Amino acid sequence: MSKLQGKVAVVTGASKGIGAAIAKALAAEGAAVVVNYASSQAGADAVVEAIVKSGGKAVSVHGDVSKADQAQGVIDAAIKAFGKLDILVNNSGVYEMAPLEAITEASFRRQFDINVLGLLLVTQAASKHLGAGSSVINISSVVSSLTPPGSAVYSGTKGAVDAITGVLAKELGARKIRVNAINPGLVETEGTHAVGFIGSPMETGTVAMTPLGRLGQPEDIAKAVVFLASDDSGWITGEKILASGGMR
Repeated sequence: MSKLQGKVAVVTGASKGIGAAIAKALAAEGAAVVVNYASSQAGADAVVEAIVKSGGKAVSVHGDVSKADQAQGVIDAAIKAFGKLDILVNNSGVYEMAPLEAITEASFRRQFDINVLGLLLVTQAASKHLGAGSSVINISSVVSSLTPPGSAVYSGTKGAVDAITGVLAKELGARKIRVNAINPGLVETEGTHAVGFIGSPMETGTVAMTPLGRLGQPEDIAKAVVFLASDDSGWITGEKILASGGMR
């Protein structure tokens, strides 16, 4: 039997990249999946189509997770579509690299609103429906501990995600809800291609620092999510798993 048969999952920011791979991997293990998107309906619909063609269940749902009413709407849509909720993957995130002198208020607020406030708002809405055995998985980043130059704001958001993960694991543990984080290293996605990370000295330097000698792929992160979503990790909560090929 599939590890997640009969489960229902919400994956935020799932129209492409890591989020899309997570949605597909959860569905492949039997979960019905809500594919959330903020701007790319075409991307989200393509993920849903791929899941359905493979025999799975999925729907796409629009929602800006940094807005309380829309975060609530994503969870409401999951309940309407599938009747319950067992797995929440807080994957929505943005990043902007800038040295101290180039940080702007707008950039700070955008990153913290989506990466931190969005996580809290969606989890707050979801917690009303999560029961014993449920799993919340927050996608953090290795930058929370590596703290590379030019990442003060982004690393700050991911440090907050790590701390929030520990707090919520304690708050929700009495209800037998597990909360963990996955901290990827540099992953090859549409986004990292678009901002020029791939093929740059940053890629070369990252690979050189990585014991396994390559960049991460979205599927690498998705497999770790499936583990944390399943009963295989039933005694794990409040942890962060570095999914970085050994880079730390």
